[in-house]
Amino acid sequence: METHPLWRWPDLCRALDLPEQDGPDITGLCIDSRRIQPGELFIALTGDPGPRFHASSRSDRDGHDYVADAFERGAAGALVHREVVADGPLLRVDDSLDGLWALARARRQALGEAVVAVTGSSGKTTVKTLLGAALDAFTTAGSLNNHLGVPLSLASAPAGAQCAVFEVGTNHPGEIEVLSRLVSPTVALVLNVHPAHAEFFPDLDAIRTEKLSIFKGLRDEGVLIHEQSLGRGGLPDDLSTLTFGNGEGADCRLLRSAGDRAFYEVDGQRIEAHVPGGGPHRALSVAAVLCVLKALGRELGAATDLPDSLIPGGRGSERRCGGVVLVDDSYNANPSSMRAALLYLRNAEGRAIAVLGEMLELGAESDAYHRGLVEACRHVDRVVAVGGGMRVLYDELAESQRWAWRERADDALLEELVAGIRAGDRVLVKGSNRVFWASQFAGRLGDALAAKG
Repeated sequence: METHPLWRWPDLCRALDLPEQDGPDITGLCIDSRRIQPGELFIALTGDPGPRFHASSRSDRDGHDYVADAFERGAAGALVHREVVADGPLLRVDDSLDGLWALARARRQALGEAVVAVTGSSGKTTVKTLLGAALDAFTTAGSLNNHLGVPLSLASAPAGAQCAVFEVGTNHPGEIEVLSRLVSPTVALVLNVHPAHAEFFPDLDAIRTEKLSIFKGLRDEGVLIHEQSLGRGGLPDDLSTLTFGNGEGADCRLLRSAGDRAFYEVDGQRIEAHVPGGGPHRALSVAAVLCVLKALGRELGAATDLPDSLIPGGRGSERRCGGVVLVDDSYNANPSSMRAALLYLRNAEGRAIAVLGEMLELGAESDAYHRGLVEACRHVDRVVAVGGGMRVLYDELAESQRWAWRERADDALLEELVAGIRAGDRVLVKGSNRVFWASQFAGRLGDALAAKG
């Protein structure tokens, strides 16, 4: 089968407003020299984007210092904004981050009309993945939803792709509108609004306003889809909208769900669907997918039999290891997603064990949000709490539920869990990204449990 490069060098030059010249074909884009693959373009970015964007972390590291390393690893070229010593073709611009955004804008013009942008406090990556399968659309792996991930995803889409799905995130006011205008979607989807990344928002209504601002990037005749309870307040009267949810009047209404089956009503039609991963929260995710299909005029049946394998790692995927069911929901957490995961844990046939990491970036209400999980833990047999934020929850639990509170998820905790978990247990691992996911704690726990037998 004939393959086409992601970018041809003259097209890169035109997108960057550089004099057109010949150069190598580019098979992909990369911003980390350690992960470069042969044939890719290395984009040299600084560790501090300046006041334009609110990076989750800033550093004095500079990708320009790693251009030579990228070429040694097989890079076909590099995008830079200062002089570098490197044995390979360079694209020199005034600012490499601006250059990445320019590539994204150019590639958006080469895509088809069916472009979907997804935002929400939780579930973005999962729904993006489900939509990719239901629409046979281009998506990128992982959670690329910030000022680097969104343009990188756009610029990585193959020219001529008729359908593509991108996720858009925020942790500061004003970010979603800018990213949505870059994506320029024909359908914008708001999954939910929860107190996630709430540290820089005064209240939940401010988060709602930020999420709904995704409509400002819509193309003419575009459609905003949102969870029904968010309402239309603050939206333009002439904006075309569709809703999904549990209530009457929703364009895609979730009638009921049980385990991994759910029943919906769309335009008077009753639909039964498999819910990948199961649970009422994912049943709503399938409702959102059905709503997008409706907006694009696609067959709704494309969303009725999506496989469990589509659930991305760390977002509630299940693994059987040594007679134990390990639920890896360790990619991230907020109060709402934590409650949903805990409530679904009550389906355990054996002991229900929750290994809970603190929820970060919740601002002044952090203690209240952690303490508020007590009720969702009522049916959990044993709880392991990790991190300072989780101490207040641990102290509220019944004595019989307390397994341990630990400052961090280290090797000692892993060994303690392996020794205490037994066949028949269902174990949930969930917390903010830096607690478990950064060290791949759940994966290592699963490997150890499997080795234990």
